[in-house]
Amino acid sequence: MIQTIRNAFTIPDLRRKLLYTILIVFIFRIGTAIPVPFIDSELLKSAMAGITDTGDNGNIISYLNMLSGRAFENATLFAMGIGPYITAQIIIQLLTVAIPYLERLAKEGGEGRKKLNNITRATTVGLGIFQGAMYYLMLKSWNVVRTYDTQWVNIFVTVFVVTCFCAGTALVMWLGEQINKKGIGNGISILLFTGIVASGPKVFNTFRLWWEMAREGSTQFYFVIPAVCIAFLAIIWFIVFMQDSERRVPVQYAKRVQGRKMVGGQKSYIPVKVNMSGVMPIIFASSIISIPPTVKMLVYRGNTPNTFWYKVWSIFDSNSLLYAFIYFLLIIAFAYFYVTIQYNPIEIANNLHKNNGAIPGIRPGKNTIAYLAKIINRITLIGALFLSVIAVVPIVISAITKISISFGGTSVLILVGVALETVSQIESQMLMRHYKGFLE
Repeated sequence: MIQTIRNAFTIPDLRRKLLYTILIVFIFRIGTAIPVPFIDSELLKSAMAGITDTGDNGNIISYLNMLSGRAFENATLFAMGIGPYITAQIIIQLLTVAIPYLERLAKEGGEGRKKLNNITRATTVGLGIFQGAMYYLMLKSWNVVRTYDTQWVNIFVTVFVVTCFCAGTALVMWLGEQINKKGIGNGISILLFTGIVASGPKVFNTFRLWWEMAREGSTQFYFVIPAVCIAFLAIIWFIVFMQDSERRVPVQYAKRVQGRKMVGGQKSYIPVKVNMSGVMPIIFASSIISIPPTVKMLVYRGNTPNTFWYKVWSIFDSNSLLYAFIYFLLIIAFAYFYVTIQYNPIEIANNLHKNNGAIPGIRPGKNTIAYLAKIINRITLIGALFLSVIAVVPIVISAITKISISFGGTSVLILVGVALETVSQIESQMLMRHYKGFLE
């Protein structure tokens, strides 16, 4: 990977794209440090520290804080991060299956994609306004927003703060699109990658605290530190292996006469990736399972053990094994759901039939559809189990050892996936340039 980036810097076009991408990332990090006026940052830090101390790190605040590069906990300009844009993309993808107009746009090629992108942008702004308003109400309930005696001034403060949050979301969306247009591509993922990497100092601080505790007499941390490092490297290797894994379905194309020539007859295959859905099932599951802890944080204030509501809310404690089990099942369910709306065996079989292709030993038509559906279902199960294990193992380790692991499997999966995809794009652009130079 390092050699690929080094080679890319030797090519003027790619060097300009890489430098432009670095500039956009730098602007993104500046935006995560610009505070929004009328919010007391010191009181907010105290309130966020109180949430962290209670162990409610499974709520949606922690989730959004990870996506925004820890800008959420400081109420900065990019506090909403790219969360609304990701949610808008998911909503539009789901609606393309349910709404015929959006389905037609998805099949119209470039012009249809432009219209879908405009609809996604409008949806992002709408979600940014809604999410910014909810965030403002939460901050106001924590008494960290400055209030004034005059009513119209308080109204102005409300509109101004919500507008800043929404404008930050729109700007982050624009920055990601600029990376796609003038940078190396994969813009939104790169910004998400940057936000997660920004949490790196917290991880190193955790290791420092473990080392200090080990020196003070907690000798178990002498074994915890190398064990976590080995597990971290093993997870990275496992993710890289599974990301590149695929099942190749053989396809035989029939010969046909075209003019005076006989064409066709070649063998090919349909690649079915093990992890077809990427990290989307984890994002879906995280959004759903984070709702109860968030409601608990905002509504329930009781801490008396053995009461009914205390036992109910403790089910969704992010450090419990039951929470990990529910999270595990949700990821598997959403993996199947996402693959179902993205991959249609009927459409694949029809495309094979139109191109005079067939799977050896399988009759065209219903048999081909059933065969492809069976393969996709089995591969989806393997990919879903892979995602579930990566996401749940850190939670299980924390629940058993009572040691909080700051960098979860979800973060590592996003980091490794984005890194592999970005390097792949750089390599493809280098390959295209070599072919272009050869043809010229």
